[in-house]
Amino acid sequence: MDRLIEGYRRFRQEIWPEERARYEALAKRGQKPEALVIACSDSRVDPQTVFGAVAGELFVVRNVAGLVPTYEPDAHYHGTSAALEYAVRVLKIPKVVVLGHAQCGGVRAMVEGAPDARDFVEPWMSMAEGALKTVPHHAGTEEVLDHCEIEVVRLSLKNLMTFPWIAEAVAEGRLRLYGYRFDIHTGKLEQVAPDQVVPVT
Repeated sequence: MDRLIEGYRRFRQEIWPEERARYEALAKRGQKPEALVIACSDSRVDPQTVFGAVAGELFVVRNVAGLVPTYEPDAHYHGTSAALEYAVRVLKIPKVVVLGHAQCGGVRAMVEGAPDARDFVEPWMSMAEGALKTVPHHAGTEEVLDHCEIEVVRLSLKNLMTFPWIAEAVAEGRLRLYGYRFDIHTGKLEQVAPDQVVPVT
């Protein structure tokens, strides 16, 4: 904890004095983020850092592989779906971004198996197993992982549209959906479209 507390102290000494007015305004007026970002929990991929955002600009949901499940309003616990509902229906955020990334441990667990993470990771990642069916023949391990990381983003974008209030907002032009993949090694971002992947320049 020493490292974290030291970081907090730096925040109070160096960042807080310059950002105090912003935080006070956010506390007084509430939040009005410009985008909801659904990202992986991976410590190397921080949406606020990748997009150069400051406090109050992004509403961030993080889970293993940045997956969006399908719309299933039942008695089970749905943390990601609850965050989606709050962001879209309460905060009325106009953009939803699915941010995948290279070297994703969740995707690797789906592809190679996860013997030490069978209680929750394995069943969670099973919702994305359809990505494995679209892997090109004779693809090497890294190619399979790259392919599945992109397909997981596409799956999440598709699953977003199963939420009726998201589909309605998209149809009415009140909400736009975007998919991206961040490469940790190069620091480069790619936009994931339905039929292509385009580098962001």
